[in-house]
Amino acid sequence: MATEHIVKSFDQELEKLRRTIVQMGGMAESQLEAALQSVARRDASQAGRVVQADERLDAYEQEIDAGAVRLLALRQPMATDLREIISSLKVAADLERIGDYAANVAKRAIALSQAPVVKPVAAIQRLGRLVQSNVKDVLDAYTERDVGKALDAWNRDEEVDDLYTSLFRETLTYMMEDPRNISSCTHLLFIAKNLERIGDHATNVAETIYYLVEGEPIRISRRKGDISSYEVVAPEGGQEVES
Repeated sequence: MATEHIVKSFDQELEKLRRTIVQMGGMAESQLEAALQSVARRDASQAGRVVQADERLDAYEQEIDAGAVRLLALRQPMATDLREIISSLKVAADLERIGDYAANVAKRAIALSQAPVVKPVAAIQRLGRLVQSNVKDVLDAYTERDVGKALDAWNRDEEVDDLYTSLFRETLTYMMEDPRNISSCTHLLFIAKNLERIGDHATNVAETIYYLVEGEPIRISRRKGDISSYEVVAPEGGQEVES
């Protein structure tokens, strides 16, 4: 009976860890959605709420870390259970970073709300929707232990990188064509980079799901599509400028 009680207690603690990850993921997803809305609506109040709420994600990560360490110390898990606990630590860290980047987007949205509107805002929304889709899919894949869905999102990160590079080039062109766009476009470039990094953390979660389910890392190589560091942009009638 004592052994049965210990096993049952361990299962309950693992389930609590999973539930907390799911709750944290839901909040990170909501933070990203709210940050993007604040950009589109030029809503500084909503952006401010996103920034303030970031501490709740930090608290979630601390709770998950404490629970995982406790399970490792007291239960000495093996095989699948050990992967579950290690994966929870990795996913929590990525979700916390997603929250940080969403807060960064919100901070830029506050500045943008006080600046003139510029055209690349629409492209930011396209990038944001794609990143949101990937985040949602990896969170669903974690809940469902769906490796196929995780890999689909992992592969779509190349599309995120391509769209980011295109937006980067477009935004630089606007800046060079009219110096009055520089301030707003600089904020947009930072927003775009934060979204691209959120996409990277979504792929990290996808890789962790693969490890959790399959017991080994992904061995497929994927082209990294972000080539913005090597972009060369030329304003109309001007000399090429390397970014």
